[in-house]
Amino acid sequence: MSDLYCVFGNPIAHSKSPAIHAAFAATSGQDLIYEARLAAVDGFPQAISEFIAAGGKGANVTVPFKEEAFRLATRLSARAARAGAVNTLAFNGDEIVGDNTDGAGLVRDITHNLGFSLAGKRVLLLGAGGASRGVIAPLLAEKPASLFIANRSADKAVFLAEAFSDIATVDAGNFAKTAGKSFDLLINATSASLSGENLPLPPGVFASGSLAYDMMYGKGETPFLAQAREQGAARRADGLGMLVEQAAEAFFIWRGVRPDTMPVLAELRAKRAP
Repeated sequence: MSDLYCVFGNPIAHSKSPAIHAAFAATSGQDLIYEARLAAVDGFPQAISEFIAAGGKGANVTVPFKEEAFRLATRLSARAARAGAVNTLAFNGDEIVGDNTDGAGLVRDITHNLGFSLAGKRVLLLGAGGASRGVIAPLLAEKPASLFIANRSADKAVFLAEAFSDIATVDAGNFAKTAGKSFDLLINATSASLSGENLPLPPGVFASGSLAYDMMYGKGETPFLAQAREQGAARRADGLGMLVEQAAEAFFIWRGVRPDTMPVLAELRAKRAP
């Protein structure tokens, strides 16, 4: 009987995770079924219980349940504890193990797929919400020259920077505080691309040879990447690679096998090409 996995979210019909994990299973010879499951906004714990009772081995968790999954886990990985959110659950007897693969997925996409070394680079992280919190420690582990967190509310950015001050000094403030500074890597972790708005980035923040990275992705160029192109970013990438790489990390946690991500990513990009 095939092992059962799923992704929980609300909404969830749009999820690419079932196709990604089906491809991973096929190429790595793993016998599993992976489904997309809609959980009621107020019914996530019940959905988890029912899934475990049905024989579920593990689950991915997406919006809006990552913080609730964090609270539901009976044991947390170090990176999930740091992130304050869980996107990967493994069920082992009565134990619910929570992990967070978002940061690992982001870093691997940037360093491996895009060939952009983070060591010694000046990094600007845009946004101070959960998406930012989940990637700060993995980014700092790559030894950038500096990390600046910019947010419309400076207080939230400063609070987040202080939460990671035991790892490295992290600068923070509102967008205006980045004036006069240049960065080698700019990562959009805000929801601006979803709402179609531009971020108030001062002129000159994109250094020569810089990479603009949007955690969001869509059929075409995201608003942030369009803005980055107009402001002189040398390279631009959306978050589709991060999606595939964080899925591969979850697959490795569950199965002990690291799938080849490049063919899956290439197929996803080909499917959305105009």
